[in-house]
Amino acid sequence: MHTDDRPARLAVGVLGAGRVGSVLGAALARAGHRVVAASGVSDASRNRVADRLGLAPSNPEDVVAKADLVLLTVPDDVLPDLVVGLAETGVELRGKLLVHTSGAYGLAVLNPATKAGALPLALHPVMTFTGSDDDLSRMTGISFGVTAPDQLRMVAEALVIEMEGEPVWIEEKDRALYHAALAGAANHMVTLVAESSDLLQKIGVDDPGRMLGPLLGAALDNVLRLGISGLTGPVVRGDAGTVRRHVDALILAAPEAADAYVALARLTADRALAAGLLKPEAAERLLDALGGNIWT
Repeated sequence: MHTDDRPARLAVGVLGAGRVGSVLGAALARAGHRVVAASGVSDASRNRVADRLGLAPSNPEDVVAKADLVLLTVPDDVLPDLVVGLAETGVELRGKLLVHTSGAYGLAVLNPATKAGALPLALHPVMTFTGSDDDLSRMTGISFGVTAPDQLRMVAEALVIEMEGEPVWIEEKDRALYHAALAGAANHMVTLVAESSDLLQKIGVDDPGRMLGPLLGAALDNVLRLGISGLTGPVVRGDAGTVRRHVDALILAAPEAADAYVALARLTADRALAAGLLKPEAAERLLDALGGNIWT
């Protein structure tokens, strides 16, 4: 295979055909590649091998042996040992594209396989995968955080575009911070919204989602368009008394959430102050209300 050309039709293997692996395998098949083998540990993964990829599950060594491109779509904590295990089994890796989808890892995690002749790529799809049939359609237009050796950049770009995504180049040294930014936004947003929904249900709101949906939709649109300038609410208004009442109410109703509220209010005040949206005297009042220093 010429590493500086658009990839030819490849035989694709999937190690870990869970929510992510089965969707990426299907996306590559949609682009004209052939998914020839896949493995799964759980019953759900093995069912996805059959339902989404139309295959009987294989063992990992057979997956690698049959494939030109191997997707390593396993949990982050499993990935390093998987790569070491593949290198130590002696299965032929030379000339094979080895692609992991972890956001936190770059190319270094693939070093044991790279030393055995594999061609390493890190292609992280910036999307949540729920296991539903809608996952494949959500692939269209998403970003992929891509880290690749110089000689494989065109191959990485072509693969992402073939999956109907957009490559965004991430330096090896920046992978952990890149993934922290994404996880902090998406994962913590889910926790915050779930917590808010629970609090509203506690006081008798029957459909918290209906109440929160328009508010959160507007807030998300504002921040994506305007950044911190789209901030609204009691912190940016300097309403220290309201913020203190929030904290007191949370201490009584959901003490486990009170610390998170204080930490986020401090971060919000810090950013608002730095952006000139919050006056220093208002920040001091908020400081007192929150019981700590917003400056680091």
